[in-house]
Amino acid sequence: MVFSSGTSRLFSLRVSVVLAQTDTTVGFLSQNAHELYEIKSRANSKPFIKVFESFASFKNAGFRVPKKHKNSVRRAKKTTFILKQNSFRIAPTQLHSSIIRALHWSYSTSANAAGKNFERSFCQSKADIIVEDHRGLSEKSASTILVLGRRKKRRLR
Repeated sequence: MVFSSGTSRLFSLRVSVVLAQTDTTVGFLSQNAHELYEIKSRANSKPFIKVFESFASFKNAGFRVPKKHKNSVRRAKKTTFILKQNSFRIAPTQLHSSIIRALHWSYSTSANAAGKNFERSFCQSKADIIVEDHRGLSEKSASTILVLGRRKKRRLR
C-alpha cells in the first residue's frame, strides 16, 4: 500500500486498484474489472461504471451519444448515464480527473463491500494505492443515474 499526497508519479507504478474521493463518494478505480468484482464480492452480471477523463476520450473509445443529449452529457455534474447497456461518467473534479487522466478511463465503484456502508479499514486493506487530499475520504450521496434513449431520458436514481 502506498500513501501519496500527489498524483505526479502515481502511475509509474503498476496499479491495480486505487482508492480515492470522487465527486460523489469514496470509490475504487481500476482498469481491471475482475479485481473490482473480487473486492466487492459482486455478481459478474452487474457491470461497473466506466469513468472517462473527458468527453473527447469517451468519443475516442467508440461511444456515441444521441445528438439531443450531447450538451446535457457534457455539462452534467454528479451524473451517471446508461446508454445501450453501458454506464459511464465524465470525471469533473480535479483530483479524480488527474487519476483518470493518467489512465484515460477506469472502472469505478463505491468503496465498500456489496450492500454495506463505507468502512475505512476494509477499503485500505483492499486498495493498492490510496489518494487522499484535503477533503479526506468520506461517504456522501450517490450520483444521479439517467438512461438515455434516442429521444428521451429517464431518471433511475
